[in-house]
Amino acid sequence: MVAAAIPRGPRGGRVLGNMREFNSDSLGFIERCAREFGDVVLTRFLYVPALFLFHPDHVEYVLSTGNKNFIKAASLRSPFFHRLVGRGLVTSEGDFWRRQRRLAQPAFHRNRVEAYARTMVAYAERMLSSWKDGSTLDAHEEMMSLTRAVVAQTLFSADVSRDSQEMDRALSNIVQPFAAQATLKWILDNRLPTPAHLRFNRDVRKIDRFVYRLIEERRASGEDTGDLLSMLLAARDEDGGRMTDKQLRDELMTIFLAGHETTALALTWAWYLLARNPEAEAKLAAELDEVLGGRAPTVEDLPRLRYADWVVKESMRLYPPAWAVGRECVRECEVGVFRVSKGMQVFGFQWVVQRDPRWFTDPLAFRPERWGEESISRLPKYAYFPFGGGPRLCIGNYFATMEAVLILSTIARRFRLLPAQEVEVLPALSLRPKYGLKMKLEAR
Repeated sequence: MVAAAIPRGPRGGRVLGNMREFNSDSLGFIERCAREFGDVVLTRFLYVPALFLFHPDHVEYVLSTGNKNFIKAASLRSPFFHRLVGRGLVTSEGDFWRRQRRLAQPAFHRNRVEAYARTMVAYAERMLSSWKDGSTLDAHEEMMSLTRAVVAQTLFSADVSRDSQEMDRALSNIVQPFAAQATLKWILDNRLPTPAHLRFNRDVRKIDRFVYRLIEERRASGEDTGDLLSMLLAARDEDGGRMTDKQLRDELMTIFLAGHETTALALTWAWYLLARNPEAEAKLAAELDEVLGGRAPTVEDLPRLRYADWVVKESMRLYPPAWAVGRECVRECEVGVFRVSKGMQVFGFQWVVQRDPRWFTDPLAFRPERWGEESISRLPKYAYFPFGGGPRLCIGNYFATMEAVLILSTIARRFRLLPAQEVEVLPALSLRPKYGLKMKLEAR
């Protein structure tokens, strides 16, 4: 029977399977899998089989048309990840997830998000007041601090400036272990009180203190500011019960982490790519001169900031902050001509699909204008999926893209960022520059 076909894949070790290869070079390994074995590849990590998917149609089935056959991947149920976000929108399932999504959705409606634009630009301008022509800074750190402040203010009406340095260190430490998920060390650190386990929990407690302080201060004031925190505090179950502090903490932690991480990384990689492609940087500068004429951008400018929008899209195509999306099969089904068994892990990789020459001409080139070409309208739906897709499409996708375009425009009209170091990619919980991104400032 054709549907019972078994995908090919790398042989791997007898005990570890493909763990060693994957962990030594995750991005290189998945690229080799696609190149050598095709669109559906069978791998194994210890005793757990996993399918790697590299065709948009297969990704669409898992995330959208056949999504009821899948839940979030086992990696999102690891003790470390559960300790970090609990039962937030990223990890919860079924009726509980639908309820939480319904409660949070109003904070991300387009009209409400557009009302945040002034705050996004103001915070970017505040950051620029400390930038000096000729100085060198870490663009990744700057973008993380900026977007963290924006999400805290717009969604929680909170000022994180007094916690900035401690939060920077804690967040940086937290993501490091996720770069080694395909190792025995990861398994042991998740389950035993190793030094890495203790460090991880210590850093999460630092973030917890900040989030619980937000909840306590808002409960004490009783103020309804109309932000996400106010909406969640006011929410009631069918029996009249309200969310516990732990439930609030999980949702706030999820949105706080995801809400600044994606935008910060999209901007980080945009600066990196613009610095390496001066023609694209010049086109962006020309658009900003024409549209803004020396002033800061507003939400009304967004329709005319087309090239800035293309820069963000192209940066997320080449360096997607979420470089992989995973699911676990809970009901036997078929992906293409291959049968997927219950319990099998399934992964779609933005890193490979969005760089595939079948869908993108000259795929490794940074060419923002490709997003204005007619051919882009004929792309398979899931040839580009930086925010996932289907019912679990990232709730903050419009927030993130709007923020990225406004911040990019605010900064680029006043400064050029020139490369000051080589960059190594770290595919951890998200796609980061391993040692930061040092750049030299040049005032316009």
